[in-house]
Amino acid sequence: MVTKVKIDPITRIEGHLAIEAVIDDGVVKEAKSAGTLFRGFEIILQGRDPRDANRLTQRICGVCPTAHATASALCLDDAFGLTDKIPDNAKLIRALILGSNFLQSHVLHFYHLAALDYVDAVSVVGDVAPFVPRYQGDYRVTGQQNAELVNHYLMALDIRRKCQEMLAIFGGKMPHNVGTVPGGVTEKPTEDKITNFLWRLNEIRDFVDNVYIPDVIAVAKAYSDYFEIGKGCQRLLAYGGFDVPTGLLFKAGVVSPDLQLEPFTKENITEDVKHSWYADSSSGKNPAQGQTKPDLKKKEAYSFLKSPRYKGQVCELGPLARMVSNYVQGDAITKQLVDSVLGEFNAGVDALYSVLGRHAARAVEAKLVGDAMVDWLTSLKPDEPAIVESHIPDAGEGTGLTEAPRGAVGHWMTIKDKKIERYQVITPTAWNASPKDDKGQPGAVEQAIIGTKVKDKDNPFELVRIVRAFDPCLACSVHLLDAKANVLGVFRVV
Repeated sequence: MVTKVKIDPITRIEGHLAIEAVIDDGVVKEAKSAGTLFRGFEIILQGRDPRDANRLTQRICGVCPTAHATASALCLDDAFGLTDKIPDNAKLIRALILGSNFLQSHVLHFYHLAALDYVDAVSVVGDVAPFVPRYQGDYRVTGQQNAELVNHYLMALDIRRKCQEMLAIFGGKMPHNVGTVPGGVTEKPTEDKITNFLWRLNEIRDFVDNVYIPDVIAVAKAYSDYFEIGKGCQRLLAYGGFDVPTGLLFKAGVVSPDLQLEPFTKENITEDVKHSWYADSSSGKNPAQGQTKPDLKKKEAYSFLKSPRYKGQVCELGPLARMVSNYVQGDAITKQLVDSVLGEFNAGVDALYSVLGRHAARAVEAKLVGDAMVDWLTSLKPDEPAIVESHIPDAGEGTGLTEAPRGAVGHWMTIKDKKIERYQVITPTAWNASPKDDKGQPGAVEQAIIGTKVKDKDNPFELVRIVRAFDPCLACSVHLLDAKANVLGVFRVV
């Protein structure tokens, strides 16, 4: 029997996402991933002072604004002709600010967004928010493990707070830091700031080593079948990120399903809009020539996300992509960490292409970033500058590409008469949760859902586990209203 399941909204993610699945004889045959929010930052920025982009684009998301701060600063550096002039202190502090947000976001994702798909918190604390409402899962961890995981849920709240405090030491505040700016950073390193940062960082690293990674392993051992679920497109893309004086922590590259690597070139990125609520005239363009023209009357459209593609192919971005990219490029530290975790399951790197693989990759990445931050912090030189003077050119173009906790983010800008003429942003989730493209290829999340066995269409916990493993972020959960202020659509909270 053919049935259709629609989950709108998917809860315990950042933002508003709807999933629709066509199930035939218990197996998903078709899937749609729909971003149901339009905000139009690209339109808002037109005609403004280029430096406004560094402030305003952080408002795209309150959970991961730091990646947008970084991407916009890199974009402005490029347009202002500053890329080769950024001081080492500035590169290191930018990386420390971004790294703080990575750690906070990864801890947030596992404990407060995804873990409740596997942990029966209600059996420990009772039938209270935020642990209900929920789908009823097949809870498998032992009673003692379950109680420990619920306790760690609470511990993680304090760890996240310390991550935010750490970010604010050099970023000024969180969310929407004021430290990362064109030309460098606003804060100079001092011995006091370095010390205050380090003691927090060491506590966070201890949590990652002795709580976070062991918890991911414990859950993975109880749900080992989820190493075979949600494989997705298996083509991975990393822009490269954390550009410090010693080189990139995350290496750029495109990895094929058979683990072959090809170089990444930004000119190969295009965005399709056949199934998006945007004018067809903008389809197939590189973001440097891209347009954002809403068209709410398109019959085939079902999402406000465009469909980014690399050489016309669907790609997955995020910790999975970064860890595999580093792995196949021979990064020794990444290889050691990945092999150590996967060795618990006698699995190879290809096991990362799965629901639990994404969780494992994210935990490994948290350790990789946290450990690297110690070296960045101790490399700061308080007596040296952290910013260079900048001037707005009469005309120019810039691109800022970096990695974000749940993928990679890109900003593209054109300046004319000292004002923003064009600004385009591709968020990580635009790649992962994109709708079908002009050739009918489903996006990465859609492909991960297709083929999944669903035991109960009224309790499709399998689907939300797959979606949440991507850690999607669509920002600010806002419903659409028509002119009569009627909510468009029926929203079911689970």
